[in-house]
Amino acid sequence: MAGVTATLSWDAAADAFARYLGVERNYAKGTTEVYLRDVMALGQFYAEKHGGEPLLAWLDGPRIRGYLASLHGHNDAATVARKLSSIRAFCRYLAKRGVLADNPAAALVAPKRRRGLPRALDIDDAFALVEAPPQRGGPRGTPFIAARDVALLETLYGTGLRVSECCALQVTDIDRTRATLWMISVHRGKGGKSRVVPLHETAQRAVAAYLRLRGELTTPGKGPLFIGEGGGGMNSRAVQRLVAAYGLAVGVAARTTPHMLRHSFATHLLDGGVDLRAIQELLGHASLGSTQIYTKVSLEHLQSVYDQAHPKARRGARGTQAAVGAPLEQSTLVPQDATPERNDAAQDSLNHRAGRSARR
Repeated sequence: MAGVTATLSWDAAADAFARYLGVERNYAKGTTEVYLRDVMALGQFYAEKHGGEPLLAWLDGPRIRGYLASLHGHNDAATVARKLSSIRAFCRYLAKRGVLADNPAAALVAPKRRRGLPRALDIDDAFALVEAPPQRGGPRGTPFIAARDVALLETLYGTGLRVSECCALQVTDIDRTRATLWMISVHRGKGGKSRVVPLHETAQRAVAAYLRLRGELTTPGKGPLFIGEGGGGMNSRAVQRLVAAYGLAVGVAARTTPHMLRHSFATHLLDGGVDLRAIQELLGHASLGSTQIYTKVSLEHLQSVYDQAHPKARRGARGTQAAVGAPLEQSTLVPQDATPERNDAAQDSLNHRAGRSARR
């Protein structure tokens, strides 16, 4: 292939690409690792198919298309699309540096992804999850772990941070100069973007209580915000296991993840009337289209609440048939189960939830 530098190996090109992403593009370490892993997987496929070390000369449209075709049946559409994106970025990097004559992956079309709705917890389940650590004393029953876990959960739910962003937080990223409203600076968000997110009062108290105990284990005022008992920073896997364990313990969901708390944060703000643009800024979305999906979640939630609460919706087709085929006094225009006691119970439930929200 014209334009290929014959002396540059696949491994050397991949390493240079990773340095470019990390240094010049300021991508997060985890993001860079995903790109590199996808590029190396393509190289391994070439090596197994053709034998020997993979060559950059094999980077052409038909071969890349053949690799993507081999992924179908073993990977979902989103994974295949991500791998193509990584390969396209790798080829674009090589083309800009004259290693390739052009980008052979530029014209390849990613498979259409079936985008499901984000899974969010309802308000009561979210409260139950973030309140679980102090009630259970942490997984090992130590005050430090309990304080750290509640601060971590309150931060995830109260700010909508990604788990990688939460793990990357430093103590110095919290601005506590204003007594009434702390601010968290996210310096290495997705795509290297930075933003500032407020921390609500309940989360502030949880973080303050944790920092007092943290100061007894390591140097106060510096280092990773969330640490283990050994003093080292927590990683994403540890946080995922922690959230899943508490979710299972309180019976919130079969598989609770930190990203569900992020989805819950956005959905509950939208339900509360917060503007989509504001939610976009808080989440760190590059496009408003990514944030708009939460409007569908809120509409589904509204429909679910309506179906459960409205007397006509509860009775469904049975009520409709009765209204059509029965005399007026026997119809469901006045449902038989709409007793004063039931109405009072429903109002008590609404008052209870409103009271919890106000205390928060």
